[in-house]
Amino acid sequence: MSKPNPGKTTAIVAYITIVGCLIAITMNLEPKNAFARFHIRQAFGIHLVFHVLAIALTFMGIVYLSIPLYLFYLVLWGYGFLQALNEKTQPLPVLGSYFQKWFTFIS
Repeated sequence: MSKPNPGKTTAIVAYITIVGCLIAITMNLEPKNAFARFHIRQAFGIHLVFHVLAIALTFMGIVYLSIPLYLFYLVLWGYGFLQALNEKTQPLPVLGSYFQKWFTFIS
């Protein structure tokens, strides 16, 4: 039986809303965990993209795209959350590698 990953709880918390992501950032300050950091960056990216697109679509009056936006968000969120549960560090499709580059301030 393998040893449990100490950053798994922090990684899971990161996916629970953007507030959970902020809590996970503080949880990972000391001691730092690379697994948790990876998933915090992924979750932060998912939440940020969703909120930016939701605000932009609202201001542009394109309300009919809200359902595809929610589906896109749920698919990315589910993928990332399952990766954290299974203790894997595979980036999200398309955007995951960018999230790792863009959010280097999350350490």
